[in-house]
Amino acid sequence: MFLKGSRYEQARNFDPAGDGSRFPGVRPREIGPATGVVEHLVKSGDRLDLLARHYYNDDRLWWRIADANPEFIHAGQMLAEDQVGQVLLIPRGKE
Repeated sequence: MFLKGSRYEQARNFDPAGDGSRFPGVRPREIGPATGVVEHLVKSGDRLDLLARHYYNDDRLWWRIADANPEFIHAGQMLAEDQVGQVLLIPRGKE
């Protein structure tokens, strides 16, 4: 279903009723605690792709920042105006 090496490669199919019926999606993959992190103070105008470009030199790795901050259900909540001045965890380096 997913490309080899995808971070969702091992995700299980979503079965909300528990009866074997399939939902066209997968369960979220397990995300462990982030280790080796730096802290980023959220500023007005921050964007996840720009933060990923700054910290990893690759704007496609924005999801690593989202994974390191699981208290936010949606990635966009991390950089909302009411979060200015809060700290985000940024995992060091690429995996």
